[in-house]
Amino acid sequence: MAEGTFRAAVEKADLLGQIGIDSAGTIGYHSGSPPDPRAQDTARKNGVNISSQRSRQVRDTDFKEFDYILAMDHDNLADLMDRCPTSEQHKISLFMSHAPDHPYEIMPDPYYGERNQFDLCFEAAAEASDGLLAAIKNKHFG
Repeated sequence: MAEGTFRAAVEKADLLGQIGIDSAGTIGYHSGSPPDPRAQDTARKNGVNISSQRSRQVRDTDFKEFDYILAMDHDNLADLMDRCPTSEQHKISLFMSHAPDHPYEIMPDPYYGERNQFDLCFEAAAEASDGLLAAIKNKHFG
């Protein structure tokens, strides 16, 4: 949902052709799989279609290719920092750090929770996406 909400924010700002967007996991367990059906339903009811997204694992080339590398929680952050060349570590941050007024420090994981936790996750992702886009616009399009 984080990729989908960010893509929707970038599209709304008419910057889709100027900002590259991709998502990947620190492990490849779900590689090639679409998002959880509950995540797809939640995104769809909020006007965001994530059904064509497919999971992939982080590649070493991602650390050079992307300007922003966002972790959903502290474990992912540590994994990314361990794997990332020192010269590129400044690119890595917690996704929710871009939503400083939101009560979550890390992205809530709704997978084993109640159905409404997908709604909370979508709201958090949308707020962090807006904050990230504002930072990118300020730095690169200001």
